[in-house]
Amino acid sequence: MHPWIGAGQEDRLRITKELGIDGVGDLFERLPKEIRVDGLDLPQAQDEETLRKYFSGLANANTTGADRPTFLGAGVYRHMQPSVVDAVLSRAEFYTSYTPYQPEISQGTLQALFEFQTLMTRLTGMEVSNASLYDGATALVEAALFAYRVLRGKRNRIVVAETVNPVYRSVLNAYAEPTGLEIVTVPAGPDGRVDPSALKAAAEDACCVAIQSPNFLGVVEGIEEAGRTAHDAGALAVHVVAEALSMGLLRAGGHFEFDVVCGEAQTFGIASGYGGPHLGFFTCSQKNIRQMPGRLCGETVDSDGNRAFCLTLSTREQHIRRAKATSNICTNQGLMALAATVWLEAIGGTGLGLLAEDNLSRAHELARRIYASGLPWRLAYPQSPFFNEFLLLGPMGGDEAAQKMAEAGILAGVPTSRWEGSWPDGLLVAVTEMNTSEDLDLFVDALGRIS
Repeated sequence: MHPWIGAGQEDRLRITKELGIDGVGDLFERLPKEIRVDGLDLPQAQDEETLRKYFSGLANANTTGADRPTFLGAGVYRHMQPSVVDAVLSRAEFYTSYTPYQPEISQGTLQALFEFQTLMTRLTGMEVSNASLYDGATALVEAALFAYRVLRGKRNRIVVAETVNPVYRSVLNAYAEPTGLEIVTVPAGPDGRVDPSALKAAAEDACCVAIQSPNFLGVVEGIEEAGRTAHDAGALAVHVVAEALSMGLLRAGGHFEFDVVCGEAQTFGIASGYGGPHLGFFTCSQKNIRQMPGRLCGETVDSDGNRAFCLTLSTREQHIRRAKATSNICTNQGLMALAATVWLEAIGGTGLGLLAEDNLSRAHELARRIYASGLPWRLAYPQSPFFNEFLLLGPMGGDEAAQKMAEAGILAGVPTSRWEGSWPDGLLVAVTEMNTSEDLDLFVDALGRIS
């Protein structure tokens, strides 16, 4: 048989004869009948072009962000996508590469991951970055487990602000229950920020305090004060970031002596489609590097003195000392980390800052237009600073508003009623550089028609 062409009828007959069986079905005789599928009800085979048209028709039934004005956010954001990102990702040496265990044949992958780490430390203000995680939710989980290990298991309380993305908190709860970790959630105050006094009270005997900024409601938190609260209680301070573009304008926790800055980097060159893939990042201080989860790519020199790269301090479960591994992360998001690296290098430091400012100004412009319209809609936290997302309240709940706006041709936002919390029932509206001035006018016009 040809190594790249499947077995044909003659090949199957020859193989079954060699095995001494009557047919392929005999290979499954040992499986209980109750779990075997007795044939599949499949339609007749069709030619390639007919199938292509059929599946194109199915795809065209979907609504995408390119089809109508889109203001969806809540942790997944639509941003510009330079063509160079897909051009690099589609190269076979990156697209098909996996774990770079053999550095002598993996220098390209290792260098890309090393560059990703470098970029993330510069963005977060931290000293060390790993070579990526699955997503923002698992990054928060890893931060909590990291803090527990750093304090040698002497404290098992994890304090999390309610304003951390509820999806992240749900994943954290799932991990915490079987490990004996206690999760304490601190509610938001009337300004959409975590209550500082409640945070201080809860931080006693905690191993870490986690706060997101900009938070789930779009509000910029006072992370400097939260960091001091954590350290005064002897806990580690964790800054969670769900909209990574905000770090182009707002200082991350590394500039305020946080112990961990982690979260979601989907914003950097990864399309917002069908729930993934995403890209988690994790950065920490140098002194705790041996408790950092996942991979670390390091820079060294080869036998000829040339710059080279290798895996170092890879405390993963399939390496030596498995029982003492820091994480069960089995595969890092190498291709997604590459996408983020190419995106950031293409945008550049100045471009990132300008893009963040553009997001800020467009979001505030939409808020201004809503107020100027005189419609019965308002921001839930008008006195609190926000980046590119805000919670909008009106004469109806978020689900009804989202449905009516969709019928009016606008994907207007994410209803907060989908998650339990102390926040009011409204729409989380995200504005990025992808929303034109015309989009903003259409949004306000649609609000007027459904009010």
